Amino acid sequence: MGKTTYKRLKGSQSFRQRLLLSTLSSTPIIIDEIRADDMIPGLLRHEMSLLRLFETVSDDCVVEVNETGTRLKYKPGIIMGGKNLVHSCALTRSMGYYLEPLLVLGLFGKKPLSIKLKGVTDDPKDLSVDTIRNATLHILKRFGVPSEGLGLKIEARGVAPEGGGEVLLTVPNVQTLTAVQWVEEGMVKKIRGWTFSARVSSDFEHSMRFAARGVFNNLLPDVHIFNDHKSGPYAGKSPGYGISLVAETTAGCYISADTAVSCGREDETGELDVERQERKPAEDTGVEIASWLLQEIEKGGVVDSTHQGLLFILCALCQQDVSKVRVGTLSPYGVETLRNLKEFLGVTFSFRPDPDTSTVILTCVGSGLINLSRKLS
Repeated sequence: MGKTTYKRLKGSQSFRQRLLLSTLSSTPIIIDEIRADDMIPGLLRHEMSLLRLFETVSDDCVVEVNETGTRLKYKPGIIMGGKNLVHSCALTRSMGYYLEPLLVLGLFGKKPLSIKLKGVTDDPKDLSVDTIRNATLHILKRFGVPSEGLGLKIEARGVAPEGGGEVLLTVPNVQTLTAVQWVEEGMVKKIRGWTFSARVSSDFEHSMRFAARGVFNNLLPDVHIFNDHKSGPYAGKSPGYGISLVAETTAGCYISADTAVSCGREDETGELDVERQERKPAEDTGVEIASWLLQEIEKGGVVDSTHQGLLFILCALCQQDVSKVRVGTLSPYGVETLRNLKEFLGVTFSFRPDPDTSTVILTCVGSGLINLSRKLS
């Protein structure tokens, strides 16, 4: 056995992507100076939880963290997949944080992945589980991922700070991803929405739905918002409500916007914050997310700005063929992704701004990642 050479990185930024790309490209990494100058130095709870998750779905991976948590040594193993896996997520971030890298990892496993995640299902920061089920999974299908065996089942809701939600994710395996020519945006033909409420009155949902429909009804007739009121053991441990909206276009693009409101937010000391109890009414949340969805549609592109990173990663992992996609304004997260892809996979994207629609067309040649661990039947 030769000596392992590690790729050296610094800082805490784009931690998820570095782990994901390191695992997919089998590149061992060392990350130094993780929040070395912060009040609370080192890896945060959700980052440690993400490392544990990577350990759960792969075999033979080596994780070494120093005492202060400011230095991480990670040697990726073989992505195994497997069924009946369970992972309890840290409650500082919602499941969207864990599901995004997991979707891509699962595709390149040895066996199909079936895993139950427990924790916070919805928060304002990450993608909500409804959005992942109704928009993100459709993006994967574009790249030749079979719809059979690809699913996300929401078994219980959980809002911050206590969580208590459960989802079941199933991901099939692929041999390679198919390159895409995806520049047609089409016109919006329908809008679907999902609201939920847990441990609070379902009136919050009615208010949000009514307000959101008030925005859309002047624009198109096909708007339907479903409700999902949870009570008892399926409602998690904290009160809250949320909404997720997805617009589907004639060309099969899905543009999404979502948020969640937690009604029992604690501050860092663990005491309920009295000052912040002045919460805005549910109608305003409905209007805000509806307007945000309209802004995302106006920006153009085949995905919304929150999905840009995932789109670029999938393009870069495709077979060695040209992929061409159109996005609206590049988000900071998208730009960060492009840098990471160049560093780990050596994939560079070429840009062509389209001044008529103020969008950007990106082309790249995939790195041709092949799933070697999958059994060929």
